[in-house]
Amino acid sequence: MTLVLGVGLRQGTSYDELRALADTALAGLPRDEVLQVVTVDSKASEPAVARLASELGASVVAAPAGELALQDVPTPSAAVEAHVGSASVAEAAVLLAGASLVVPKQRSAGATVAVGRLPFAAPYPLGEREVVHRVLAERRDIRRGFVDRPIADDVLTRVLASAHRAPSVGLSQPWDFLLIKDVPTRRKIYDLAMAQRDAFAASLPEDRRNAFDGLKIEAILDTPLNIAVTCDPGRGGRHVLGRHADPRTTWFSAAIAVQNLWLATRAEGLGVGWVSFFEPAEVSAVLDLPGHVELVGYLCVGHVEAFPETPELVQSGWASRRPLSWTVHHDSWGQRGLPGAPASSIADDARTAPQVIPVGVQRIEIVVADTPETAALGRAEALVVCVDSVKPDWNFGVLWRPARSVDEAVEHGVELVRDLGLQGVGRIEVSQPAGGLAIAQGLVRGLELGGRACGVAVVSGELGL
Repeated sequence: MTLVLGVGLRQGTSYDELRALADTALAGLPRDEVLQVVTVDSKASEPAVARLASELGASVVAAPAGELALQDVPTPSAAVEAHVGSASVAEAAVLLAGASLVVPKQRSAGATVAVGRLPFAAPYPLGEREVVHRVLAERRDIRRGFVDRPIADDVLTRVLASAHRAPSVGLSQPWDFLLIKDVPTRRKIYDLAMAQRDAFAASLPEDRRNAFDGLKIEAILDTPLNIAVTCDPGRGGRHVLGRHADPRTTWFSAAIAVQNLWLATRAEGLGVGWVSFFEPAEVSAVLDLPGHVELVGYLCVGHVEAFPETPELVQSGWASRRPLSWTVHHDSWGQRGLPGAPASSIADDARTAPQVIPVGVQRIEIVVADTPETAALGRAEALVVCVDSVKPDWNFGVLWRPARSVDEAVEHGVELVRDLGLQGVGRIEVSQPAGGLAIAQGLVRGLELGGRACGVAVVSGELGL
């Protein structure tokens, strides 16, 4: 049951009077399921309303008087209608919220209260919702500041139980958790990570390599516990519900278990660092995993001195978060914006944004190619953007952007340069084939447009291909 409390009151009505009336109206009903306190907008800021909502763990909803007046209320009052415009604020507020009236309005000297039931399940009370969202917001990938303190068995069991409650395709639960405390084993894993760290550093342009030198990529030996999370792709046998059309859902399920574990550790005051600097097959060999089991995540877990307010990669200037508004599309791809806000394309947004002076320091080259052209990949700072309709072989140095129109190519260019700007890029030198496809030319225009909007200097030229 999800409840709505409709409130009408005179200005200055005391909290005690309003609370007593609300208690009468809610008698026998689960007050912890009151989701909203709804009142006319002119009274939404009344202290008594705000305090009542806070005590109930509900939110205050301000209803326009004109919309309240349109509701057909069961117990109208001519005097209230003459004063407010609605024949019963409390009942009209319940109906306007989409609830069915279960307690008609109750009266006191200065207030009226009515109760309605919404036709959907109740969310957590406001305070509990805030805790959930806080855990999500404060989860961090931790690599520094671990302290030498063991993890209590009951705490670890709760964390693993939360991970094991993760949703999975067909309830196949393809995960297992290998708890690793043995130091010699962890040292072997550490050596693998360091080898991959060196290989990655060698692949970077000089300016990016210098920034990378200060980053810590693991805490394998700094924590009392490592956890290897594995996936058995065949668990559940042949007929796992929902897996037949997209086998990737098995690995998605194991990744969700990792996220559950991560959030549970944050609630328990434990830090987690996910290590990805090694070949999964090499780690599997060190851990002597069965051949049918695949490694999904390798986690370093322990108590920490403190949780940073922002991710380490943001603090170090390595990267920044994408705005939520870039990621939400409405009805068709490219129409972006937050719920309730007008949707627009990222290119239109760039056109109206004030020009920003370049601030990044990293320089890269972008080679826009009509076909998969990989000669430029010998240079670490080069990124090939292929606009061919045929998907090239996967390579992180080749970015596939098969635009279906010139306008979409412009969109791709704007998004690409904005994303690169969030990765610390301050200058892009663009090359494109002489007389190339209109799609390629559109992508270059998008790069230039996006660069002006986000502070990345974009310099373009032609290749003699």
